[in-house]
Amino acid sequence: MIGVLIVDDSAVMRQVLSARLRENPGIEVTGAVADPIFAMEHMNKSWPDVVVLDLEMPRMDGLTFLKKIMEVRPTPVVICSTLTQRNAEKSLEALSAGAVAVIAKPETGLKKFIEDDGGDIVAAVRAAAAAGQRRRTRTPAVVPAGGRPAGAGAPSARTVLAPPSAPRPRSQASVAERLIAIGTSTGGTQALEVVLTALAPGGPGVVVVQHMPEKFTAAFAARLDGMCRVRVREAKDGDPVLPGEVLVAPGGRHLEVLRMDTRYRVRVFDGPPVNRHRPSVDVMFRSVAKAAGPDALGVIMTGMGDDGARGLLEMHKAGAFTVAQDEATCVVYGMPREAVALGAVDRETPLSTIAEVIHHHG
Repeated sequence: MIGVLIVDDSAVMRQVLSARLRENPGIEVTGAVADPIFAMEHMNKSWPDVVVLDLEMPRMDGLTFLKKIMEVRPTPVVICSTLTQRNAEKSLEALSAGAVAVIAKPETGLKKFIEDDGGDIVAAVRAAAAAGQRRRTRTPAVVPAGGRPAGAGAPSARTVLAPPSAPRPRSQASVAERLIAIGTSTGGTQALEVVLTALAPGGPGVVVVQHMPEKFTAAFAARLDGMCRVRVREAKDGDPVLPGEVLVAPGGRHLEVLRMDTRYRVRVFDGPPVNRHRPSVDVMFRSVAKAAGPDALGVIMTGMGDDGARGLLEMHKAGAFTVAQDEATCVVYGMPREAVALGAVDRETPLSTIAEVIHHHG
C-alpha cells in the first residue's frame, strides 16, 4: 500500500485529489493538510511513502519544505502546483532539489482537471513510490543537483542484444551528417544535466524530447545552456540542427527531424498526443530513423510508460546505434525497460557513462 500525504492550501484541491487517489487500489491517502507546518506535525506521527506538494502556500513555501524533507529523510515528492505555469524556474529548482515529477494544475477548474488529468497524477504517485523503494533497496540512483552522478560503484555498460556482429562502429559520416536523439521523462531533468554537461563542443547536433508542461521547456533549455559547453535552446520550427548545439522540443508540441542534403532541420508542430504525450519521444525517434538512419545514435533514459520504445526500435532497424540508461541509475525504469524488452537496445549503460558512449559512437 502506498501511503500519500497531500499538502495544498486549497481545500477543493485536497478534497478532489484525495477522492481521485482513493479510487485506485494500492493507494491510501494518509493525510491532506493545508501547509507544511501541519504536514510536519503529521509526518512526525506517520511518515508517508509519497508527498504530493503545492509550491505556493502560507507560512512556508513548498520549495523550502521540499528541501527540509530531503535533508531529514529523502522521500519521493510529486509537485502539483499552479506555480509551475507562472514560474518555471521554481519548478526546475524543485526538480533539482529532489522532486520526482512536476504536474501543472490550472488556476481554475480543479475538479475538471482532476477528472481529465487525474491519471497523470496517479501514475506520478506510483512512479514516485517505485523510485522510493529502489532508493531504499539499491545504491542511490538519483543524480544530485549540479550534475555529478551518484553511485561510484555503478555497473559498467553491457551489450543487451546478441547481434551476429560486434556492436556497430561509429558512423563514418561527417559531424554535420551525424545526429544524436535523446528521449526521457520522469527523472530526466537531472539525467539530462549529467549527460549534456559532459558533452564537448563540436560534436554532432542533438535533439531532445523531455516530457514537460507547456512554457516549461524554454526555462529548462536556458538553464542547461548556462551549465553546458554546448549551446542548448528550445527548438523553433525550421531550426537547423547544428554541430555543438542541442535543440529541446517545446512543451505541448511535437518535434520531427527532416534531412535536407547533408543537413537536418526540425519541424515543430501541433498534433494529437502520442502515447499520451506531446511532445512524444516516439514521434522524434521515428523521424530520426527516416532522416538519419545509421548516421544517428538514439538514447532512451529514465521515465515512466513506454513512449520512445517503438521509435527506438525503428532507429535500431534503420542501423542507428541505440542506448538505454540502466535500471540502477534510473529514477523510473519504465521507458528503458520497454525498449530493452522490444530488442531495440544495443547497449544498456549507467547514467554516468552515457556521454562517453555518445562520444565514442556519435
